[in-house]
Amino acid sequence: MIKHRCNWCVGDELYETYHDKEWGVPVYDDDTIFEFLILETFQAGLSWITILKKRENFRKAFDNFDYQKIAKYQQPKIESLLQDAGIVRNKLKVNATVTNAQAFMKIQDEFGSFSKYIWDFVGGKPIKNSWKTMSAVPATTAISDTISKDLKKRGFKFVGSTVIYAHMQATGMVNDHIISCYRYKEV
Repeated sequence: MIKHRCNWCVGDELYETYHDKEWGVPVYDDDTIFEFLILETFQAGLSWITILKKRENFRKAFDNFDYQKIAKYQQPKIESLLQDAGIVRNKLKVNATVTNAQAFMKIQDEFGSFSKYIWDFVGGKPIKNSWKTMSAVPATTAISDTISKDLKKRGFKFVGSTVIYAHMQATGMVNDHIISCYRYKEV
C-alpha cells in the first residue's frame, strides 16, 4: 500500500524518514526542544534539507546540543566552530547559539522548564490544523509572532516568526500534516 505523505518530503529518503518519524510529533523534553531550536535558527535563509543533512555534524560540533556546555563556549571554541566545514559557518548564527543557550537556561530557571514555557503558548497541547494542501499552510501565525517577540525580548537571536513557526511544526506544537497524509491522524 502506498503511503501518502506531505509533498515537501517526497523523493528524498532522509526527508521522508524525518517526516515519518519526527516532524509534527509532540516534543516535551528540553534537550530535544533545544536541539530543534538550534537547528531551526541555523536554517534561517536556507533549506531544511541542508540542515538535516548536516544534523549529525551539528550534533558533534555542538557537544550533542548540550545547552549547559554551549552557554559556556568561549572565543576559541567559537573560532573552531567557524572552521568546521560540517556545519553552517555563519558567525552570527554560531554566536547566537551561545546566546540562545544562555537565554534558554534563564527561561528554565523562571518557568521550571523551557518546555512548560513554550507549550503554555498553545495551552499545553498541539494545535491540530486541517490543511488540504501544503500551499495552504502558513509560514507564520499570530502565536508564532507572539512567541518570537517574547523570545527576542528575552535575548534570543534568529528567532523570527517564520523560524518559530517551523519550530512549532517540527516539535508538534502544531500538526501541519495535510489531511491526506498518513501521519495526519497518527500525530
